[in-house]
Amino acid sequence: MILRIEPLTAAAFAPFGDVLEAEGPPDMIINQGLCGRFHDRARLEAEGGRLGISLFRAEPRSLPYRLEMMERHPHGSQAFIPMSAHPFLVIVAPDAGGIPGQPRAFQTACYQGINLHRATWHGVLTPLHAPGLFAVIDRIGGTPNLEEHWLETPCTIV
Repeated sequence: MILRIEPLTAAAFAPFGDVLEAEGPPDMIINQGLCGRFHDRARLEAEGGRLGISLFRAEPRSLPYRLEMMERHPHGSQAFIPMSAHPFLVIVAPDAGGIPGQPRAFQTACYQGINLHRATWHGVLTPLHAPGLFAVIDRIGGTPNLEEHWLETPCTIV
């Protein structure tokens, strides 16, 4: 199966999560009028744990990209905020009876991050450029929060 990459927009990504970006006018002006606040841009969840911030450094991938496995986190959301001005690939799929349905591939614009809603099937972190460094906000807890599904037929992302 061949999947074509789509640009990441809030409307297209809404079934899977939130797009994190500072577009348009800010919701409020703070810090003596010198800072625009784009307020409450993601639905963060941590069932049976707490939210924490981790740093991930992932090896850059190249296109075409072979998607073989998808995963999800049933007890918490997961936000990826790039720490460089490079786009990255986001692969998501609806749930189809406990396994991933038809995947979709998105490429972020520079300065966009994403928040995956709880239990959203997604591919692994896929930077397209070095350094592949991200701040990740997700559930920290003592119980498992990862389900993996290996695809019967891998997809090629172009």
